[in-house]
Amino acid sequence: MKSTYKKKMLAAGAVMALAGAAQAQSAGSNIVSLGWFRVMPNSSADPMTVDSINGRPVNMTRANTGADIETADTLGLAFTHFFTDNISGELVAGIPPKHDVTGTGEYAKYGKLGSVKQWSPALLVKYHFFDARTKFRPYVGIGVNYTWFTNETITNQQFVDGAFGIPGATMTASAKPSWNPVFNVGANYAINDNWFVGLSVSYLPLSTTATLTTQAGPVTIVSHTKIKIDPVVTFLSVGYRF
Repeated sequence: MKSTYKKKMLAAGAVMALAGAAQAQSAGSNIVSLGWFRVMPNSSADPMTVDSINGRPVNMTRANTGADIETADTLGLAFTHFFTDNISGELVAGIPPKHDVTGTGEYAKYGKLGSVKQWSPALLVKYHFFDARTKFRPYVGIGVNYTWFTNETITNQQFVDGAFGIPGATMTASAKPSWNPVFNVGANYAINDNWFVGLSVSYLPLSTTATLTTQAGPVTIVSHTKIKIDPVVTFLSVGYRF
């Protein structure tokens, strides 16, 4: 009997621990979260294609060439509004992470080729499990993202010289923006009525086309490559309800 009583007390204590927070995640709540984004691309690139030389079409693919987008960290901010106790909308943004771009295949010998900044704000709809009074609340979400790129810079002169065997050439880069779906899972833990901590993982099926313009005296060479980025993004945050 005593053993059964102790088990019931422990079970009751566990329930109280989980449900002890007030309505930090209930209908009408607004929450601002600040935290750490880690953007981890699963990248690969098609071989470089030379499109034109001085405006004349070439369309020549250079086999065994490519690039990788490296992992980056940045500061993130999210604003969440609970429309019901279980359904919320969230706007997520952050300081654009700066990704290093490294060569692969024939270009691996050059190491870092350059860098790029990625802007990826997203709008999500989330479904939160359990009652609003529960401290620990996992969720699933889906949404849309618009990604664009700035500061696309080629910094490795050895790569610029060697790409077409023209010493002293210059090279500029640009990357195409795109709309993308976002798939999200995570959980929040309410510390009290106003504060909570959260961890989420998002996946974006994201790709872009990078255009490279090489200038060597009077010669202009335009090339492109399609880069699959497909990042997994983690967000560790602290949130405040107001």
